[in-house]
Amino acid sequence: MKVKEDLYYSETHEWVKVDGDVAFIGITDYAQNELGDVVYVDLPEEGTEIEAGSEIGSIESAKAVVDLLTPVSGEIIKVNEDVIDNAELVNSSPYEDGWLFKVRLSDPDELDQLMTAGDYKKQFGA
Repeated sequence: MKVKEDLYYSETHEWVKVDGDVAFIGITDYAQNELGDVVYVDLPEEGTEIEAGSEIGSIESAKAVVDLLTPVSGEIIKVNEDVIDNAELVNSSPYEDGWLFKVRLSDPDELDQLMTAGDYKKQFGA
C-alpha cells in the first residue's frame, strides 16, 4: 500500500493535499485496492458547500458501491472531469490523476482532526 508523506488521511480512506486555502481530495491507494476496479464516480457540483464528514457522492466498483465522505468543510471549486469520464484513474493513479475534487477550505483547523501518513500506516497496517 502506497501512503504519501505530505498528505492528511481520514479514517474513511480519503486523502487531503493542502495548497494554501485549497484542498485536493481523493481516495487512498488502500481504498482503491479494497474496492477493486472502479467503474463509476459520482461527485458533487462545483459551488456546493460541504461539511466535514458529510456524504457528497459515491464510488462504484465491480465489488461494491461506497459513499464518498468529505474530510473537510468548504466550497467545491473544481471537480475532476477526467475521473468522471475515466473512473479507472482512481485505480491507476489515486494520488495524482485520480484526485476527485478541490475544496476552498472554510475551517483549516479541521485538518488537525485528520491522520498523518504515519498514523494512517499504523492504523491500516502499511
